[in-house]
Amino acid sequence: MRQENLRNIAIIAHVDHGKTTMVDSLLKAAGAFRENQQVEERVLDSNDQERERGITILAKNFSINYKDVKINVIDTPGHADFGGEVERVLKMADGALLIVDAFEGPMPQTRFVLKHAIALDLKIMLVINKIDRPGARPDEVLDQVFDLMVELDASDEQLDFPIIYASGVNGYARYEYDDGNMDMYPLLDSILEHIPAPDVDPEGPVALQVCTVDHSNFVGRIGIGRLYSGTLNTGDPILVIHSDGSRYNANVKQLYTFESLGRVEADSASAGDIVAVVGVEDADIGDMFTSRENPVELDPIKIEQPTLSVVFEASTSPLVGRDGDIVGARQLKERLLREAESNISMRITELEDKSGIGVSGRGILHLSVLMETMRREGYEFQVGRPRVIFSTDENGNKQEPIEQAVVEVPQLYAGKIIEVFGTAGGEMVDMSQRDDHTHLEFRIPTRGMMGLRTRVLNVSHGEAIMFHNFYDYGPYRGDIGGRQNGAMISMTTDKSVAYALDTLQTRGTMFIGPGEECYEGMIVGEANREGDLVVNIAKSKNLTNTRAASADKGIILTPPVKFTLEESLEYIEDDELVEITPNHIRLRKRLLSALERKKAKNK
Repeated sequence: MRQENLRNIAIIAHVDHGKTTMVDSLLKAAGAFRENQQVEERVLDSNDQERERGITILAKNFSINYKDVKINVIDTPGHADFGGEVERVLKMADGALLIVDAFEGPMPQTRFVLKHAIALDLKIMLVINKIDRPGARPDEVLDQVFDLMVELDASDEQLDFPIIYASGVNGYARYEYDDGNMDMYPLLDSILEHIPAPDVDPEGPVALQVCTVDHSNFVGRIGIGRLYSGTLNTGDPILVIHSDGSRYNANVKQLYTFESLGRVEADSASAGDIVAVVGVEDADIGDMFTSRENPVELDPIKIEQPTLSVVFEASTSPLVGRDGDIVGARQLKERLLREAESNISMRITELEDKSGIGVSGRGILHLSVLMETMRREGYEFQVGRPRVIFSTDENGNKQEPIEQAVVEVPQLYAGKIIEVFGTAGGEMVDMSQRDDHTHLEFRIPTRGMMGLRTRVLNVSHGEAIMFHNFYDYGPYRGDIGGRQNGAMISMTTDKSVAYALDTLQTRGTMFIGPGEECYEGMIVGEANREGDLVVNIAKSKNLTNTRAASADKGIILTPPVKFTLEESLEYIEDDELVEITPNHIRLRKRLLSALERKKAKNK
């Protein structure tokens, strides 16, 4: 039977297409806030990194009550690197709001999340957002979305999707692009009309599959998932079936349902609702909570495999312990193994020689979010260059991950961008004009993406916008050249001096400013030519009593280039490391001594 008083819907979109802002408007329209309540923008982005980066990293649940119907909404990440979150939480939904920017149209990550929604046979509802944006082209975007859904093998029912035109930031939704409506009710009414109510059996055996795991310091692990059948009560005995087939008995100690932005304790929950269960100490993603007398098993949750791996090691920097409190290899290992318990889209294993911990993820951003979280917790560690995870096809041929990259760039620089991608093994698949910008699409090996963002920004004078995500595994494309220019490496452990930097900046680009702590083997800049340069960053001016012609010349330093964590990971070569502390991100050679590097090169 259908639970007409319930709807379960996921919100899916590309990064920055207004998904979280749309959620704010829906919550306000449904009366989730008091009239005088102070509400932050992007209220669901509660994680510090989500607010700083402007992206959703963790999937979240909340509910809206509208016309006596409870609408459970799942806010999913838009970036393909967090696909592990997307893939499992979509299983809780019956339909999906696909939000697409009225100017940009469908982008790589739109394709990624939409592909999974279509494969799960969800009812798709298109929301063309930002119709107030200059240059908005809703009719063209509608055609592009339709073409994309046909390409992704959507069924005839899915292709007959309802369309809403909206401006999330201004809080209105419309059935027609120019009908003048200025509230969100058309969107809420369309959800009730077009998204199917859960088709479940409230009288059947209890069947709940865990899609998300939360943790509380007071009650331990909390398993969150959709109740597919039966009625679950506080205190009920249940059978827990792990993904590996092992099973044991447990009891429901506490039961929560989602109301507005929070969870409320409930005595019971009916089939079709999304609930949180306390009482299963080692609850894990994919676990079944079911009836002991009549157990139910559902298909396991499949997660796409990681494409990049990186090795975490305890820091061996001469400056270790200056910033962070946690520097030991054992503490680093314990923290990463804890992460493995809740982050199922990552593979975390100790290396055979015990030299570090291998962490595999879906992309640079996926890995860097973990690193950023750990540095904020007070950890100091170092990581090597991310390595691509290869596979083989059924004929034994080597396969590598291929990315789909989209670049929006002023027409003036389009030729340079095509040239940069060509040298990195890229292959252009589409090119079109949008106002005064050129829209370019490429298929490029993941190896070729390393360091490419910096080169793209350099040749476009910072005006290019680039997105990329995993597309598919394809044939190995041969050798791809790495960084062309050598590194400038400090020869001493000392503080940098303005006089020395003034001399060095004519020989390359500096990564440090005056007065910064440096050490032997630390990368302080990029040379203008091939081959590494060992430089003295502490050289000071000789003091004499003879007045020189240049004595009164002022030192004017070009501001140093400062890399983000992702840029650092993409920049380094195989013999280099990124040192990560709570206050600093430094680049360094793996072998700090120039003599050791020379010996290693001659071997």
